[in-house]
Amino acid sequence: MAGIKDVAKRANVGVGTVSRMLNNSGYVADATRKKIEVAMKELNYTPNELARNLYHKRTGIIAVLVPNVLNPFFAEFVDYAEAELYEAGFKMMVCNTVKESNAELEYLDMLNRHIVDGVITGVHSLDVKEYQKVNKPIVALDRYLGEHIPVVAVDHKEGGRLAAEELIRSGCRKILHFRGSEIVDSPYHERHIEFERIMKEHHIPTYTYDMEWNRLDLAYYKEVVQDVFSKTEDFDGVFAVDALAIECMNETIRRHRKVPRDVKFVAYDGTFITELSEPRMTAVVQPLEGLARESVRLLTDLINGKEYHDEAVLLGVELRRGKTTLP
Repeated sequence: MAGIKDVAKRANVGVGTVSRMLNNSGYVADATRKKIEVAMKELNYTPNELARNLYHKRTGIIAVLVPNVLNPFFAEFVDYAEAELYEAGFKMMVCNTVKESNAELEYLDMLNRHIVDGVITGVHSLDVKEYQKVNKPIVALDRYLGEHIPVVAVDHKEGGRLAAEELIRSGCRKILHFRGSEIVDSPYHERHIEFERIMKEHHIPTYTYDMEWNRLDLAYYKEVVQDVFSKTEDFDGVFAVDALAIECMNETIRRHRKVPRDVKFVAYDGTFITELSEPRMTAVVQPLEGLARESVRLLTDLINGKEYHDEAVLLGVELRRGKTTLP
């Protein structure tokens, strides 16, 4: 297998010149660069990426922390994040954390030990203080972790307003509202606050079901829906995240109620599964590609030395009307 010395000999240049070109660490004339490239091709030489990254004190790897990639929101986010990171010259390490209680802390430790160059975290399980101990590049998705850690989120207040107004427009008079856990400090609370404010303003009774913290799996959603229906069916409008909204709609149909005639549904997130349900779900759509793009942009800025203080990037949301609300 050819090495850097073989390339230098074939190109009739010094080893240092080849090294400067490979590491982009100094001037190399265009003519010399072309000779080195020809020599590398003839010798089928592949640069040692690990050694080059170590020279620049980087690994070229970004850890993306999510609770569970089976959740449609995080599955789509990871897909877009991988594409954005590739364009930025990084590889992605996907880290599922929901099944192991100390997984999030272990991945932060990898950042401290220079195994990864940065972290994008969409996880809400670890105490904020653990993140504040780490003076390394971190970007938070939908969670406040400290003044030096940028946050990327959507305008959840607007999302809550769009959902509330759509259900009111469709004639709903008794609402079932699934509310996320309030344990963590997150921008997503704004959608629930605004949704309930508007319902109260219009004097529309709302049954709010508080979800457990850090439970995002389908099995839990099925349990929640069964629990709700064991207590009441006296609602004609539902607001929930995508998978939960679909599970609740399926149970509604199983109980011989018509959608949207008897019960209307608005989902939140607008992932691909809302396009697959029947009837097709009306949804408040988060721009997942934009969230991934902004997360990667902020993280690469941090890796390159830029400092942020209390930075929050809020993207817009939109209502995509399906067939679970009235035309």
